[in-house]
Amino acid sequence: MIATVALVQLVGYVVLLLWGMHMVQTGVVRAFGSNLRRMIGRTLRNRFAAIGAGLVVTMLLQSSTATAMMTTSLAAEGMLALSPALAVMLGANIGTALIVKALSFDVSWVAPLLLIAGYVAFWRGRRGIAHDLGRVGIGLGLMLLALHQLVATIEPVQTAPVLGALLGALTREPLLDLAFAALLTWAAHSSVAVMLLLASLAGANVITPVAAIALVLGANLGGTIPPVLEATTADPSSRRLPVGNLAFRALGCVVVLPFAHPIAEALWRFTPDPAANIVNFHIAFNVALAVVFVGLLDSAARLLTRALPDQQSSGAVAVQPLYLDETVLDTPYLALTNASREALRMADLVDAMLRRLLQAVTGNDTEAIREIADTGKALGRGQKALKSYLTQLGTDGLSDIDARRHGHVLDFTINLGHSGDIIAHSLADAATRMAKRGLVLSAEDAADLRAFHGRVRDDLALAASTFMTEDIRSAQRLLDAKRQVNAMERATGRRHLAGLEVGEFGGLEASRLYLAILRDLRRVNSHLAAIAYDVLGMDSDNVAESHEEAPGPEDADPVADHNATS
Repeated sequence: MIATVALVQLVGYVVLLLWGMHMVQTGVVRAFGSNLRRMIGRTLRNRFAAIGAGLVVTMLLQSSTATAMMTTSLAAEGMLALSPALAVMLGANIGTALIVKALSFDVSWVAPLLLIAGYVAFWRGRRGIAHDLGRVGIGLGLMLLALHQLVATIEPVQTAPVLGALLGALTREPLLDLAFAALLTWAAHSSVAVMLLLASLAGANVITPVAAIALVLGANLGGTIPPVLEATTADPSSRRLPVGNLAFRALGCVVVLPFAHPIAEALWRFTPDPAANIVNFHIAFNVALAVVFVGLLDSAARLLTRALPDQQSSGAVAVQPLYLDETVLDTPYLALTNASREALRMADLVDAMLRRLLQAVTGNDTEAIREIADTGKALGRGQKALKSYLTQLGTDGLSDIDARRHGHVLDFTINLGHSGDIIAHSLADAATRMAKRGLVLSAEDAADLRAFHGRVRDDLALAASTFMTEDIRSAQRLLDAKRQVNAMERATGRRHLAGLEVGEFGGLEASRLYLAILRDLRRVNSHLAAIAYDVLGMDSDNVAESHEEAPGPEDADPVADHNATS
């Protein structure tokens, strides 16, 4: 009975420790998440700076898993190359070891002060950075309180033969010890919590020195599993970073485990404190991995790229969103990153529709028209899912930067949906009418349409880039490009009508449809360029006005013009 109560108490305090870590992580992310992401992003070219950034960010977040997810999102967006991203993870692993070292000291007397200060800041701050830092204070207080109670619960184990025998039976074979600790760490999603538990068990002499070494290796290995399993399976390239980090630690475990006996003997001769020994070994193991692999990052990146190549498009339209992971909705920067990636996927769908549209119009391709309709339906489903995802995330509790990004993603999503509707309905209808009537554009009209269509696709690529970088110069370029497209449409329409007047082109119905296609492509371009106004900080009225262009020649009736000149 005593052993059962002790086990329940042990699990309860571990859960309290995990909850405290979760509060610290969410508080830091909400207060400084965007700044931490930018800190990692600035370490693009220097692998040693990347290691330092990973170390600092992980110590603030109290979780290498959170750092891995943040870094994976940057790599997936193309903002961080694989080599420096792997360097960030080497630093993150050292950061988790230093967290364990810092928390292994007996500072339980600070817990009440942190809880009081955190509670006051949390409720008085309501919103803003004080509110978030109050959450951090409460989380740290709960962590220290849980650690104090863990130690108090484990100490009597030495006098509880049943519980001691149970724990001893679990730690007799080093390989099984490693597997057990890896499984436990994966289940807890926290190598820090498992390491602190192991330090407490070692301090109470419940586990042997050799078992302690094997268990530490297992905790290191288990901490790399959650990011691998949580990476999207749709694109193999998204798993390169977590798989690389897993491979580094797995190789380290393979090399070190056979030497568990001599390592344990050396450490226990160095100091008689078992808890300090395994914490120090944890630090030494991760520092050694960083030293060994920092010079091999480029080779590792090439190997991972070959093993996990970019996903090849099969030409089929994806029917479900790929990146809207609802499990990270309580971590705004990750949720917004996922939403941004899904918005870029929507932009790719719009680009595919535009590409097939030109084939449909210039070649009377009915298969292309059907593909446009299918892609339009997929785009509509994606827009609905993305808007729902952003609604679930909401803006309550978001920092000003994250709330602004939330608005940008939503606006871009809506405008992509408008663009898709125009292509799937107005433009596809024009292409269908041309195909049914066997109407063919003249060589001059087809050349002008290709040039105009190419400019719209170029602006789509620029709009996607502006959306991701939120760069003011890119936004201004996009607005300039929009004005040039509007002028190009008017000039193209005038050339067409001038040719119609002198009888160079046959078919007034083809002329109507041609001018309608130019008009609708210009409308698509205006919706795409709207993201520039968000980035430049202009209000929505300006965005709405930008879509109402002055009437151009396409608004005239070519039949009436032709009859008038006759």
